[in-house]
Amino acid sequence: MSAAPSIPHRRISVPLERDAYDVVIGSDSLNDIGLALIDAGVRRGRKILVVSNEDVAGPYGDICLKSLLSQGFSADLLIIDAGEDQKTPATVARIHDAAFKRRLERSSLMLALGGGVVGDMTGFAAATWLRGISVVQVPTTLLAMVDASIGGKTGVNHPGGKNLIGAFHQPCLVVIDPNTLRTLPVREFRAGLAEVIKYGIIGDPDLFHLLEKCVQPEHAEGVGAELLELVLERSAAAKAKVVAADEKEGGLRAILNYGHTFGHVIETLCGYGTWLHGEAVAMGMVAVGELAVQRGSWSRDEAERQKRLIAKTKLPINWPALEIENVLRTLQGDKKVRDGKLRFVLPTSIGQVEIRDDITSEEIVQCLQALQSSYL
Repeated sequence: MSAAPSIPHRRISVPLERDAYDVVIGSDSLNDIGLALIDAGVRRGRKILVVSNEDVAGPYGDICLKSLLSQGFSADLLIIDAGEDQKTPATVARIHDAAFKRRLERSSLMLALGGGVVGDMTGFAAATWLRGISVVQVPTTLLAMVDASIGGKTGVNHPGGKNLIGAFHQPCLVVIDPNTLRTLPVREFRAGLAEVIKYGIIGDPDLFHLLEKCVQPEHAEGVGAELLELVLERSAAAKAKVVAADEKEGGLRAILNYGHTFGHVIETLCGYGTWLHGEAVAMGMVAVGELAVQRGSWSRDEAERQKRLIAKTKLPINWPALEIENVLRTLQGDKKVRDGKLRFVLPTSIGQVEIRDDITSEEIVQCLQALQSSYL
């Protein structure tokens, strides 16, 4: 076979000191996934285990396999059950079993075709098979495109908390095809917008303003193809910049957890799957916004702007009815606790946040009481 030409899609580099990789964004890029791998330096003939779930494999599994096989790769498809409640060590063991059956070697790779749950579990399986083989992320949900597929965080949930079992394992390539969002349920699309709004708050006020100006941001048609590509590119660039500066969350990368500390509490206490991850993050952003206002580090006007935009995208804004003692206990079990102190990412303006570890239990109680009373 002749050498493959470069793929003419948008490319964003994740410039890590070791194992740098590209994020490729473009319509119909899934049809070119084989060429994209070769363009990224993956040798033809390598074994590839494609991991997906039934809803995604239906419309896209054959397209992916056809592209890989046409470029000389040896590819097989494994369909697993997705959903946050399936994000367990048992599901990862199924991927390991498939890797053993197909005799995946250290030169082989896994390819995650699906949303963030599939990506997290496939990444973790790759990180732990033969002490680590390559993984390619091909996200098919908005949330995975702008967040989960970039940065190398992999893992599964534990009954005591979300993502407590995992590893940092960077992909060798991320391929984002906006066309896969055509089959994405509206609720899933909205959940992804929560992470986009997060990027606006933590460092891209222009992106936040673009979403404010959008008349119907709650579905893909309302956003429109042009703005959607811009959202994907700016979000991926924002994530790449932070990851490159702090690959393993030693400091700066913690800002990506904006809204997630309270959001993970909601997911844990309400039960995985009750709320989509992005929905929980949306409620978490409203909650931490209230905490920042309460501490005097953020204005009430900007907190209301955030809440209005979240509501405009039809995401939930009301804090669920949770026992405050359970919230405090769950917070203390969060993986972001360091030296017994819980770190919160607090907004100081739209486009800027700070990391604080001096939040007291009394402040959290006051914040939660204020949230609950405002929705009575």
